Amino acid sequence: MQQPVRIAPSILSADFAALGRDVAVITAAGADLIHVDVMDGHFVPNITIGPGVVKALRPHSHKPFDVHLMIAPVDPYVPDFVEAGADIISFHPEAGPHPHRTVQLIKSLGRKAGLVLNPGTPVSAVEPMIGDIDVILVMSVNPGFGGQSFIESQLAKIATLRRMIDASGRAIDLEVDGGITPETARQVVAAGADMLVAGTAVFRGGPKRYATNIAALRGP
Repeated sequence: MQQPVRIAPSILSADFAALGRDVAVITAAGADLIHVDVMDGHFVPNITIGPGVVKALRPHSHKPFDVHLMIAPVDPYVPDFVEAGADIISFHPEAGPHPHRTVQLIKSLGRKAGLVLNPGTPVSAVEPMIGDIDVILVMSVNPGFGGQSFIESQLAKIATLRRMIDASGRAIDLEVDGGITPETARQVVAAGADMLVAGTAVFRGGPKRYATNIAALRGP
């Protein structure tokens, strides 16, 4: 049975001069997870933060830290993000030659493992690992920058993945990231998503608006 939708605000859209404050405020405002986008300027055309920042933010929220690694290689950095306080570590199968080994590494360190599908990555990338992963993250924009528009073609992918998850009988979270607004949130939830990553839609308007923005994404 599909779970109620959970909201994971992406701190990529937060105030980087006040990240600790913003993480604390979105926690109090009703966030279910804290989504952390890690970019290396190599795998994607942007550079964000590393494990040191994750460690510094960890005391500011009791919510799970949902860390999305847009880096290559992945494996050498997984232990650092685990030590920093990541609860979920998601990565792209294109980031290394042995994605199943990366899943095994994450799980061996006691964390949930997620596989990320870019808009151009086929659903078939999930099939060999569906018995081991905990999260599937569908990118509904090309990764690298916040504030992009939702790619409608990903709705069919989300629906296909929902059927795959249900057929597997496993409790795999289906997460969607990119161009999430109150309007697109309805579409992706209808297609089968149960976790939504949102940056601009949560952080617009400043801290006084965070609770209202999160509620709008949840819908009626």
